[in-house]
Amino acid sequence: MRIVFFGTPAFAVPSLEALARAGHTIAGVVTQPDRPRGRGQHVHPPEVKVAALALGAAVLQPARLKTPEFAAELAALGADLGVVAAYGRILPANILATPRLGMINVHASLLPRWRGAAPVHRAILAGDTITGVTIMRVVEALDAGPMFDREDTTIGPDETSQTLEQRLSAIGANLLVRTISRLGSESATEEPQDEALVTHASRLEKRESPVNWTEPAIAIHNKIRGLQPWPLASAWLGGKRVLLRRSQALPNESHTVAPGTILRADSPGIDVATGTGAVRLIELQLEGRPPVSAAAFLNGHPLRAGDRFDTAPDVS
Repeated sequence: MRIVFFGTPAFAVPSLEALARAGHTIAGVVTQPDRPRGRGQHVHPPEVKVAALALGAAVLQPARLKTPEFAAELAALGADLGVVAAYGRILPANILATPRLGMINVHASLLPRWRGAAPVHRAILAGDTITGVTIMRVVEALDAGPMFDREDTTIGPDETSQTLEQRLSAIGANLLVRTISRLGSESATEEPQDEALVTHASRLEKRESPVNWTEPAIAIHNKIRGLQPWPLASAWLGGKRVLLRRSQALPNESHTVAPGTILRADSPGIDVATGTGAVRLIELQLEGRPPVSAAAFLNGHPLRAGDRFDTAPDVS
């Protein structure tokens, strides 16, 4: 088929590359404009743009979708099908109707659970043990279109949103190629979503970062692994903000101290009392510094049992 591809971050790259390997013609790639990123705020292209240029595909980076100029550029591509994978914008009705066969989406959840911008992170934050990828038809309502196919996978107990998203991107790429093959042979079927089972995956916000040590150990562990690579779970120690990168839940750890109190601090990790059980901090990062192991952190910041994390200020 002749395909126009809409995508922006690294999650979308395996899907784009899989389409090219499967022999489809990439008529054009639509991605968001280059933007400043990182501490130096240098302008960087989206990961999809880099991949598209490597494939020799034409790249469109409209600042706005609702313009006659973009509608004309899209129509000129003569695409049979549109594919969307984490593009990051809602597509208007005239854009959805431009490809001959409409548009389909690679969504990183088992719809109708976790419709929205952050399905991978929200699944981990909620303590889900199963997630997956859904290929669905794109409609004007957010992630509400009928489904062509789904594939599930287990979420590891210590898996982060970053590593899970990488796995799901590969699963989604394979599922996408299979779905398009069925569309081409006219054997694809569409199943409506059950609206009674819908949950929403809202965008992550910086105000979600601070850890509340009164929560159970499992909830805090899920927060540490679910808020990666941004905004990252955080705590305050000696007046300094510490980002919590890797942890282990110790739900059966018995203690009688206040939540936030350090129980042990040695090379395996820094064990911190929580509302129920404890959390072992394995990798930490002082804001503005590189991540380090607990052992390396303790070399520069000695801690002992009885020390406590500070109350977090408002970072919203």
